[in-house]
Amino acid sequence: MKPKPRIAIVEDEEDIREILEYTLTREGFDVVSAADGASGLELIRRERPDLVLLDLMLPDVHGLEICRQLKADEQTDGIAIIMVSAKGEESDIVLGLGLGADDYIPKPFGAAELVARTRSVLRRADRALEADSGTDVVLRGALKVDPGSFKVHLDGEHVEFTATEFKILHLLASHPGRIFSRSQILADSRGELAASYDRSVDAHVRTIRKKMGEHRHMIETVRAIGYRFADPA
Repeated sequence: MKPKPRIAIVEDEEDIREILEYTLTREGFDVVSAADGASGLELIRRERPDLVLLDLMLPDVHGLEICRQLKADEQTDGIAIIMVSAKGEESDIVLGLGLGADDYIPKPFGAAELVARTRSVLRRADRALEADSGTDVVLRGALKVDPGSFKVHLDGEHVEFTATEFKILHLLASHPGRIFSRSQILADSRGELAASYDRSVDAHVRTIRKKMGEHRHMIETVRAIGYRFADPA
């Protein structure tokens, strides 16, 4: 029998922490929690959860620093992270995604959204593990992206993409549902030195969508953050 996914909650507001614990436990998750950043880091390193719900505004260690430390440690860099942010923290969200966080939930949020996002991120983590041991060819419905031949097919028809467009499409399609900031996308496709011109990603995405025609909806815009490939689930 497959063990329950383990979720670690790092949240200093007691009422919110209790709601998170209750909701996720009711949905069948194994839940552990901490009330501050220092104890949260200790808990995560000890328990090695599948996913962390990480509040950004903690009283001792900022959530971004916790995220940075987890992603810099090979023992914890594979743990999925969902940031919990207050309204108006968009700059922190962008930084967190750049550090390797998988998603974010803005406060206030409902129980249904919390559970849906948690399950979605866990599914993506499972798919990433499967991809690591399988082929590099990405298949997403009508879309086929083959880095071996550097070709893209839609509904079986070959579609021409430039090198940069191909890299952007491959990055997004390889991680359905994961949000990438413009800087992340450009750094992946053209190198870190190009990151300061990250608005050019918008132009590339417009061209990619045009070439994808009726399948343009596969690439979703996340307001003020960047882009993601539609999660088929």
